[in-house]
Amino acid sequence: DNKELVSRSEIVLLAVKPQVVQAVVGEMAPAFSDDNLLVSILAGVTTERLEVLLGGSPRVVRTMPNTPALVGAGAAALCSGKYAREDDLTLACSIFESLGAAKVVSEEQMDAVTGLSGSGPAYVYTIIEALADGGVQQGLPRDVAHALAVQTVYGAAKMVKDTGSHPAALRDQVCSPGGTTISGVRALEDGGVRAALMAAVSAAAKRSRELG
Repeated sequence: DNKELVSRSEIVLLAVKPQVVQAVVGEMAPAFSDDNLLVSILAGVTTERLEVLLGGSPRVVRTMPNTPALVGAGAAALCSGKYAREDDLTLACSIFESLGAAKVVSEEQMDAVTGLSGSGPAYVYTIIEALADGGVQQGLPRDVAHALAVQTVYGAAKMVKDTGSHPAALRDQVCSPGGTTISGVRALEDGGVRAALMAAVSAAAKRSRELG
């Protein structure tokens, strides 16, 4: 029972499909009070809409995490609603920092966050799969190709994070003049990989706006 759950809780994590938000929040609203903090992870649903559905002056924080939070390597962004207190945002950030990294952004930037880090793991999984397929095409056993692809993506991301270097600078360190890597990078550019990834972020962000 959602009303009973709210009445017995201080922090309420709202994690439902955006299409059913009105029905679910409508059930919660009668029990929601100034003692409750609502933390929403609904794509595209603004804090203002949640405030209207709850009525009164509810404390709302909106966040967009991603699935790597399941292994303690998530990326989340958060913004606060009109009536949320500063310590509400701090508390919500601490929750998601325990699952990876958390950044505070403006609400206007949340759809971009959804397109980038919210949906981003799926893009990276596609890249890993494609790298492994390339290895298999060149004669590697599937298990070896998969393991090397996973470790390559993990290692490259760790290099960027740990060194603080720009990805382009790290790429240049690997690209010897006339070598194998620059030939591969040229093939990526010819295939439009950069443009495709940027388009993926834009498409997901657009869909997030539509859901709102």
